[in-house]
Amino acid sequence: MVSTAADDPLTAADDLNARVRAWRTEPAASPQLEALTLCVSANLPVLLWGEPGIGKSAGLQQLAAGLDVPLETVIASVHEPSDFAGLPIIGDDPATTGVSMAPPDWAVRLANAGRGIVFFDELSSAPPAVQAALLRVVLERRVGSLSLPEPVRVVAAANPPSSAADGWHLSPPLANRFVHLHWTHDPRTVARGMAGTWPSVSVPLVDPAKTAGSVARARGAISGFLTARPGLTHHLPNDAEARGAGWPSPRTWEMALRLLAVGYASGAGQEAVSAAVVGAVGDGAGIELISYLEELDLPDPDRVLADPEAFALPPRGDRQLAFLTAVVAAVQGDLTRRRWEAGWVVLAKAVDAGVPDVAARAAVDLAALRDTDWPVPSGIDGFLDLLQLSGALPGR
Repeated sequence: MVSTAADDPLTAADDLNARVRAWRTEPAASPQLEALTLCVSANLPVLLWGEPGIGKSAGLQQLAAGLDVPLETVIASVHEPSDFAGLPIIGDDPATTGVSMAPPDWAVRLANAGRGIVFFDELSSAPPAVQAALLRVVLERRVGSLSLPEPVRVVAAANPPSSAADGWHLSPPLANRFVHLHWTHDPRTVARGMAGTWPSVSVPLVDPAKTAGSVARARGAISGFLTARPGLTHHLPNDAEARGAGWPSPRTWEMALRLLAVGYASGAGQEAVSAAVVGAVGDGAGIELISYLEELDLPDPDRVLADPEAFALPPRGDRQLAFLTAVVAAVQGDLTRRRWEAGWVVLAKAVDAGVPDVAARAAVDLAALRDTDWPVPSGIDGFLDLLQLSGALPGR
């Protein structure tokens, strides 16, 4: 028997509630949503920081729907360490087979689906023991004895300790494995949402034709920056709050490299890329890097390798170093004799400009890529002494 409003007073109320929850989406610029999807595309764990009730969970639901993947929400603060490390299951002969660690149901569902998003909510309210157990999930993608498939993305959300119930600062090892994004609300967006329309999620699509060049550009940019600012390679903040957010380390610089590469290859907006990069390496190092990138303006190394004679070496030393590093990375990413020889034409321009020292490291790396069947090009002449000293001198 079907209930009607006449015999069930909740039926009409449920119909009204369903109408209130109905909404549509429209294309709209949202740098924070774009930064989130950029991190997800780069397959990097991302942590959304924001006050309670501002739409972090709703943003994840919309993202999962836009990607057409299942979303599993896990409230970290109400779980025990064993819920992530797994519960021991003793078989018939544990001395022979060992003791397996049974994973929770949400991990099994994601593994069976082969893709999806696991959303760890209220992370800052989880005690240190639970945070420690989550390290393996975030770092190794293992829950108990189960390995999560590579297409499963990890997203978390946290309230600042000052506004979280029984809030804790994140441990530095856990914090250093996330890209930290500050989640805020736009009153105009909320007002339009209350009228029934929310912004749609735009997922950055990586252009396969730009992949090799984008990786090379990103390598040149990060390597050039850290060469100029070696003190920022690793810097653990002094206070507990800063250690629980983004800070520079070799791990987070590799995250910044991936974010830049995906940003270049997908044409993501500059504001979204900046937010993601700063979220990886922290405010100080991230803002310096963004400023450096704005002034760097590296040309596409693949285009230069296609016509190296037409290329003019940048006048600034930092741009020279970053670009020559990118050229060698581009050759390595798609190694052919023609591209290898074109790389020497580019590096020779540093000798012609009177700055062979800028190209020294790149010359050693490029020489190491040579196939023994390839003849030595004339562009290598300016680096013979250097290559001989380094032991990278190829035979003629």
